[in-house]
Amino acid sequence: MDTHAQKWSVLIIAAITAFLTPYMGSTINIALPTIGNEFAMDAVLLGWVATSYLLAAAMFIVPFGRLADIYGRKRIFSFGIVTFTLASFFSALAQSPLVLITFRVIHGIGSAMIFGTAVAILMSVFPPHERGKALGISVAATYLGLSLGPYVGGLLTQHLGWRSVFLSNVPLGLIVIVLIFWKLTGEWADAKGERFDAIGSLIYALMLAAIMYGFSQLPSLLGGWLILLGIMGVVAFVRWELRIAHPVFNVQIFLSNRVFTFSNLAALINYSGTFAISFLLSLYLQYVRGFSPETAGLILIAQPIIMTIFSPIAGLLSDRVEPRILASTGMAVMAVCLALLAGVTEQTALWFIIADMIFLGFGYALFSSPNTNAVMSSVEKRLYGVASGILGTTRLIGMMFSMGIAMLILAVYMGSAQITPAYHETFLKGMRMAFAVFALLSFGGVWASLVRGTVHNDARLSDSPVRKKDRG
Repeated sequence: MDTHAQKWSVLIIAAITAFLTPYMGSTINIALPTIGNEFAMDAVLLGWVATSYLLAAAMFIVPFGRLADIYGRKRIFSFGIVTFTLASFFSALAQSPLVLITFRVIHGIGSAMIFGTAVAILMSVFPPHERGKALGISVAATYLGLSLGPYVGGLLTQHLGWRSVFLSNVPLGLIVIVLIFWKLTGEWADAKGERFDAIGSLIYALMLAAIMYGFSQLPSLLGGWLILLGIMGVVAFVRWELRIAHPVFNVQIFLSNRVFTFSNLAALINYSGTFAISFLLSLYLQYVRGFSPETAGLILIAQPIIMTIFSPIAGLLSDRVEPRILASTGMAVMAVCLALLAGVTEQTALWFIIADMIFLGFGYALFSSPNTNAVMSSVEKRLYGVASGILGTTRLIGMMFSMGIAMLILAVYMGSAQITPAYHETFLKGMRMAFAVFALLSFGGVWASLVRGTVHNDARLSDSPVRKKDRG
């Protein structure tokens, strides 16, 4: 297959898988109440249907990224989409909560194989001056999945039952499998022959599980102890990784590569400050304002639609304009929008919230594709899988932090009280405080994005632009 056909085959495959994972997550969230009713699951057990997937994906994404660099990105990616598709099919057949959660864990493992390799394969086949465009299309597919998921999920759950939500992933998964074996030729294993760090992978998985599960348990004492245990694990993990020749998580990248370090920090802050927006506004629109789930979804869909439209444009621009300028501008737009949401009341005009969602989506689009381009363009080819895995982990940790912050603030303000009319004002105070914290985080993200250094001056000369020296 010629190079041009290979590039576009990879892009189509990457775009479909980029759509699949957020689509599945957003459709499952809509189906959770129906699943809970069928299996008589309490809130904690039902929460594990979603949390088990996130935990598994975060725990395995970096190890699979490293395995892909050593043994082949196409091979790990192929295993991932097969695992993901089979887990979707068998989740639809689950007859008990334990079986369903087990297959959700397998779902997460399959997603980790995909997350840790899809972006790395894109970087392997697209030259530096075309990467922003390719990444922009991939990011747009992600937001399309987020946009369509709630509506398709609601439609399927209402008319065909919750099992159809899982089954809807199967045809797309089969299409990707066919395309891989039909169109995807060659292999990419730029770290072939290097040893895999099994001990480091185990420490990494356990410490991450402790931190993420700990955040889900806040503000309980157990949550605090788990987070402390996870932090101790981080220290042990860093010491181990600095000692061995071929670490699973190259800590030296963070110590020597300013662009990579601050781009990942900016991504962590971005997801920490934005992921819980739809959660909080969904509660606000349905409980405080009295809108139906369908109407609330129509209001909130403004953000991912704008992301979908502008992400390819932002990605294309990042091939020509310094990513830190675009990403920092996007982060600043989001920070202002979050600050405005911190003033929302029960009487706030609906047009104001929709307009804020539109500008949030625009800021997110300006940030995401250019920031991903900066991260992946700052490392050499043999580390693409690890870099992709680290970025994916950063995203998942940010999501958990965001939800943890929101739940902690609501717990402080409301305790265990339900959101009844008597507690509307208390909920609003907590929501406004959460948005204020998120706005402050995002303003800090602008700083992290601006100080990262430049990418393009080196990118014109080398396939691995910022690997020899910092340009910060």
